[in-house]
Amino acid sequence: MEGPYELSTDMIDKYITRKSCGNYALGVASNSSFTVRYVGRSDDDLNARLKWWIGKNSRYSHFKFSYASSPKEAFEKECRNYHDFGGSEKLDNEKHPERADGTDWKCPVCDL
Repeated sequence: MEGPYELSTDMIDKYITRKSCGNYALGVASNSSFTVRYVGRSDDDLNARLKWWIGKNSRYSHFKFSYASSPKEAFEKECRNYHDFGGSEKLDNEKHPERADGTDWKCPVCDL
């Protein structure tokens, strides 16, 4: 993932320059470290999804992101990120990522 960058409209527009599906991590940055507190995805417009988060939670001052080539790829990466960063025990994510409506995608980590 690229970043971390400040979670602001200007920074989102500066770094996320195309309408695309993709993944993100929200958290805090200090010096050279980034602490992930939430992972997510957008199946169609990563820029708009990140802007939705501005001002929603003061625990999130920065973001990292990566583009995905398809909604399924974004879902699978979100699942891996969720498990890699400790799931709902360590993240603010309350539950496992959900697959897109009308799909039968399975988590590549736990097969949920």
